[in-house]
Amino acid sequence: MFTEFKHTLRRLRGAIIGWGLGLFLYGLMMTYFFDSIATMDDLAGFLANYPEEMLAFFPSINEMFTPQGYMDTYFFSYMTLIIGIFTIGAAGNLLVGDEERGILDLLLAYPVSRSAFFWGRLLGFLAATALILFASWLGWLIPSGSTGLQLSAIELLRPFLPLFTVLVLFGASALLFSMLLPSGRTAIGLAGGLLVVSFLFVGLANLNSALEAIYAYTPLYYFQGGEAVAGLDWAKFLGLTAVAIVIVLLAWWRFQRREIRVGGEGGWKLLRFSAS
Repeated sequence: MFTEFKHTLRRLRGAIIGWGLGLFLYGLMMTYFFDSIATMDDLAGFLANYPEEMLAFFPSINEMFTPQGYMDTYFFSYMTLIIGIFTIGAAGNLLVGDEERGILDLLLAYPVSRSAFFWGRLLGFLAATALILFASWLGWLIPSGSTGLQLSAIELLRPFLPLFTVLVLFGASALLFSMLLPSGRTAIGLAGGLLVVSFLFVGLANLNSALEAIYAYTPLYYFQGGEAVAGLDWAKFLGLTAVAIVIVLLAWWRFQRREIRVGGEGGWKLLRFSAS
């Protein structure tokens, strides 16, 4: 299992460096911008000129003078969508990528159980995601004390915990879909589509209260975002964590019983009914 863990980290090292460095620099930049934005006297009038439909996707924008509102508006309100590109793509190809290249059956021929193979790769994916978020957290933390944010390491860490959980949830969904659908790209497309729909419901529910009931069934409804700076909602956090764990276990169960393809994408297997 440890061998697969290291192998997965090596495979994802380019993404870890690229995403981590980019988010680290973005955090530095936005932290230093806080003082300038917080002292803008005409910001309220400036925001009043924006369409209501656009502002609906940033529910904390009217509180952006506060540290939690600022971080939610400029980072957490849309990072589920941005970093979700990495997590869904990486998880969707975590196993079936090798299967479609025709090498998964060869790898499983080594003296390693399917469970050890699955959990080694999954832990590598989780570590890669955590390292990317850690770099982003450092980008906010390092300059925080010299700006108006004035947030401690723990306060800055809190909103990254639900972000990690919701990213893992959608990544796990892509992994499960890859075990059920005929190709990795189909699984990635479906998981990505669900993430986009969830994100759209953030704004649509704010515009139309009738959609609130549907929005309550999406993971982002329970995503706390920048509000967690002031205190983590443990019920929402543990609920998202539990759902992510269930999805991971389903993916593991399916991988245990999966018939490994020699190579290439699979086809849709429709039920056939024969006349008696």
